[in-house]
Amino acid sequence: MIENFDLSLVNWSRAQFALTAIYHWLFVPLTLGLSFILAFMETLYVRTGDEMWKKITKFWMTLFGINFAIGVATGIILEFEFGTNWSNYSWFVGDIFGAPLAVEGILAFFLESTFVAVMFFGWNKVSKKFHLASTWLVAIGANLSALWILVANAWMENPVGMVFNPDTARNEMNSFREVVFNPVAIDKFLHTVTSGFVLASVFVVGISAWFLIRKREQELARKSILIAGIFGLVSGLAVALTGDSSARTLAQVQPVKFAAMEALYEGKTDAGLTVIGALTDSGERIGEKKVHDMKLKIEIPKLLSIMTTGKGEGYVPGLRDLIDGNPERGILSVSEMMERGRYARQVLIDYKMAKELGDTESMASLAAKFEEKDFTENYFRYFGYSYFDHPWQVIPSVPVTFYAFRVMVGLGFFFILLFVLAIWFHRRKTLERNPWFLWIALFSIPLAYLASELGWIVTEMGRQPWIIQNLMPVHVAVSNISAGAVQTTFWLFAVLFTALLIAEISIMVRQIKTGPKH
Repeated sequence: MIENFDLSLVNWSRAQFALTAIYHWLFVPLTLGLSFILAFMETLYVRTGDEMWKKITKFWMTLFGINFAIGVATGIILEFEFGTNWSNYSWFVGDIFGAPLAVEGILAFFLESTFVAVMFFGWNKVSKKFHLASTWLVAIGANLSALWILVANAWMENPVGMVFNPDTARNEMNSFREVVFNPVAIDKFLHTVTSGFVLASVFVVGISAWFLIRKREQELARKSILIAGIFGLVSGLAVALTGDSSARTLAQVQPVKFAAMEALYEGKTDAGLTVIGALTDSGERIGEKKVHDMKLKIEIPKLLSIMTTGKGEGYVPGLRDLIDGNPERGILSVSEMMERGRYARQVLIDYKMAKELGDTESMASLAAKFEEKDFTENYFRYFGYSYFDHPWQVIPSVPVTFYAFRVMVGLGFFFILLFVLAIWFHRRKTLERNPWFLWIALFSIPLAYLASELGWIVTEMGRQPWIIQNLMPVHVAVSNISAGAVQTTFWLFAVLFTALLIAEISIMVRQIKTGPKH
């Protein structure tokens, strides 16, 4: 139960992992998107022979290299933390979580790191086509790295393709295909990488706008804005489409998170999607969790029902349905899930006891349960609920999830408008005559990073208290170490990552001010 765990250790472990992930994600999306922008630019150089495209490619490639190096460093630390701070989790997931990360290291990262040297140092040393191929392979490798990491993360949100081994108390993969083609993984990969493309496009448009404001490198800036504007617009529309698909999947596999995103407490048909809303404390409670009222609400009628069920009159369950249960809608209460989870956990305890006593007959009988479809689908799937004391403990922070989601979506549509204007002004050759747009483009760069981080806040805060949906709560997953040790490393990492970020920004700014080599 929760009371038996050191909550200080849990909180500091979460804080340390969140710190590392947030800093790491400051570098990753720019790598994902800028790698493809480089490939497009160099393709134009090879096809046209125009030396200006080579100059443009090499300039943005320098910025890519600075960002790439620091992103790798933070990513390595992030993976090590699974073993140091989350050893119970690492044991429980068996080979399922490690397999995608191993593939990422062996295939994708190898591909990326092998050709990145050719991309940076191969100019005039290899043929144009071979160098171009290297640039494309770096872009593909970077995004394949993201694929395997996101496959691993998606399994945590929707565990599939495994069986539980009572002898080792570990989950073991029995279908690599199911893990890879997990619907959450597909949605997450497409949505995450296209959001990275948007961030990189905003970055290129914003830096190019700065050159135009300063009346420097104007041809480079105009050409870069065109490429990034088109790439960003296509990617922005893809983000919107994949976001819609993600919401539909989310409503099925993580309904509590989905209800929290909408601050939906009472289930309803003809449910509208809240575009803008302000939450206030209603004074009511679900257990110890506050219930929020909605003020200043603007919504699109029936859209939430359409998104989740495909029809306007579809029923969308609220948090009360999901906590208290709704038999008419086939929704189990959390209390019932807790009872089923405790039964599954007791079967495991009984198996271990029989094993210690050498009772082979009982061992065989109990082990057989973990292979029965009825037991796995109706009891073991709720294994993680056995660690809770109260049903309300499965509710995440509604305000954090609700507001983070809306700011992220609002910024996404703002970026689409930004790209449309960039293409429009470029086509009319009036970029320099609209300084207001150039300043907005420049100051949109930090907004792109904000939107990117908010996406992960929705994903990870929204699925609390789970580290593996329905199977393992966060407080069960931590390593048996002292909270003081984690606290110490938290501050060490905070200083280190902040120093790296400051170094990157200062080097980037210096390189941008220097401009491309002539």
